[in-house]
Amino acid sequence: MEESLFVEWVAKYFPGLVVRIVSELNGTPEKPTTYLHRRMLRKSYSVTGTWESLIAKNRLVAADVVAMDSSLPLKRRGATSKASGDIPKMGMELKLNEKQLTDLDTLIEQGGTNSEIYQRLFEDTPAVIGGIYERNEGIFLEGLSTGIALIEDSENVGTGIRLNYKYIPANKFGVAKLLTDVTSKPFDYFKKVVAKAKKDNNKIIRAMLDSDTLDLICATNQAKEFYAFTQNFVGSNIPTPDNEQINIVASKRLGFTFEIVDRSIITEKNKEDTTINPWAPGAIVFICQEEVGTLTYARLAENKRRKAGVSYELVDDFILVSKYCKTEPSLSEHTKSQARVVPVINNVDQIYLMDTLTIQA
Repeated sequence: MEESLFVEWVAKYFPGLVVRIVSELNGTPEKPTTYLHRRMLRKSYSVTGTWESLIAKNRLVAADVVAMDSSLPLKRRGATSKASGDIPKMGMELKLNEKQLTDLDTLIEQGGTNSEIYQRLFEDTPAVIGGIYERNEGIFLEGLSTGIALIEDSENVGTGIRLNYKYIPANKFGVAKLLTDVTSKPFDYFKKVVAKAKKDNNKIIRAMLDSDTLDLICATNQAKEFYAFTQNFVGSNIPTPDNEQINIVASKRLGFTFEIVDRSIITEKNKEDTTINPWAPGAIVFICQEEVGTLTYARLAENKRRKAGVSYELVDDFILVSKYCKTEPSLSEHTKSQARVVPVINNVDQIYLMDTLTIQA
């Protein structure tokens, strides 16, 4: 790696550009982020380079009333278990090849505008930063909807990894009838989840699911009847409620609303794109608070020992972005991102998972 071929441009524009990109990815009050992992996870630095999730099955029991000068009865503590592992490294690299560099030089020599030159020179920067966000989003959505995130070798150039957040078995549910059967009674199934949460001293605030599953819920006879009741509808041809209308029903009967999660992630391996839908089909995740865990990151080796001549920027605390050139096998200008980061779901005692594709008595 050697100094960028456009070092003056990089020195002038690179720092501000990466800050702006990360700001846009994280969202603003006027333009909220579309990344659920940034909305639902808190950033946390790991000194040891490992992620850890403590799972406490806390019991809030009443204190004993005793006579004056009496000893206090000893209570048993809540059980605690742990999920943990090493924080993996992720990253990506893009380059301007010899032909593209020649075109860029020609543009500069012919008096191209600063905007045109800036666009071509830095067009890879949003991609390498956004790629880290995309991978984290995919891991988070798969992990949240199943309790396990599995990145297989088939969708990753590096090493496959497996993250098990150890969801509590008692907080997992199935259905008595598949939702494809219009006589299925989803609100009865949801009441069981609400009852379990209440027993655990939790209150469900939202149910997250894919749009296909919500459509099936809305098409059931029970959902239609409940919606008709809220509208004082009389007749046999009961309309199917839409998403907004079913949320009114859910809020009144169950105390929570639905949030649709329809998200795809594009991965590339051997120059072939593959589209992945990380949210498990048919999964409904009931959450009791907005923050469900941490985005845990660790120090990168190259950030500690930066190579002379390479332009670096550390953005969002954990993404190291660099620009440099190579002369072998041919001249090229490179933009690279690296991060040691992983989404960690901590509050599993406040998460309830329903698999609507599994029959459970």
